[in-house]
Amino acid sequence: MTARELMTLKPATLTAQATIAEAWDLMREMEIRHVPVIDSSGLVGMLSDRDLARVDVARVLMAQGAAALGQELATPIVNVMSSDVIFVEPETDLGEVVDLLIESKVGAIPVIRPDTRSVVGIISYIDVLRALQSDLEDEE
Repeated sequence: MTARELMTLKPATLTAQATIAEAWDLMREMEIRHVPVIDSSGLVGMLSDRDLARVDVARVLMAQGAAALGQELATPIVNVMSSDVIFVEPETDLGEVVDLLIESKVGAIPVIRPDTRSVVGIISYIDVLRALQSDLEDEE
């Protein structure tokens, strides 16, 4: 099995200039925890719910007030995203994807087109578990 067979096609993406507030809204509305960050050259970063959790909304609001919170939420995600992104190509074997998820301790890996670095999909640990569940059901 390859990444192409498991990936979610055309995942939601953000640009590095998107704000923390925009990222929160997108992730909440789509019920996702990982968003590839792109620019005109392709994949440049990955944003996770863990990255956003570093923004302590309650602390900022209580300590500095609503104006400070507004400024914090207007911060571009480039300031909180991971720029050292692990990625795979569509033909990457499932075993390698699983190894990367475990070794890197990440919940999702973007799938890119190797010639352009454009994001064509994303594989999360949930996708891997669904494939495993399907295989287990086929064995019964």
